[in-house]
Amino acid sequence: MFPSKPAPARTPVTKVETKAAPPTPPVEPSEPPQDLSHTWVVAAEIQVEPRIASIADFRGSFKTAAGQRVDALEVYCKGCRRPYDEVKGEDCAEKVDNRHLIGGDQSTRKKRKIPPPPRGAKIIPGEKIQRRGISAYMAGVSRPR
Repeated sequence: MFPSKPAPARTPVTKVETKAAPPTPPVEPSEPPQDLSHTWVVAAEIQVEPRIASIADFRGSFKTAAGQRVDALEVYCKGCRRPYDEVKGEDCAEKVDNRHLIGGDQSTRKKRKIPPPPRGAKIIPGEKIQRRGISAYMAGVSRPR
């Protein structure tokens, strides 16, 4: 069909050794620095009318009049629960390490003291209460009587 063409002359391929650079480690995406700033909150005291007090008690919130003066009882960090004047300018301990809220290392912490019973009181051990399973349900532990 096609006229044959003469094959091109092949030249021998010689390997040229080049010094390859050592492989570069994969570039890890740099994480943005963690925000360690405090979240300041104010414990406030606001005088309200009885009608607003009942709304605040029921809903857990209420609206104040514009321009009303609010007395600040305490200013503290919402995260680490420490006062403003103690930790002003420092990183928030809650965002660094949360152990301060749980009382330190649990394995080395002393156990809480059990208060002694009142004078003249006698402790009488009761029967074991089944709190799990069908027996507990039938006994009324998990449902009101």
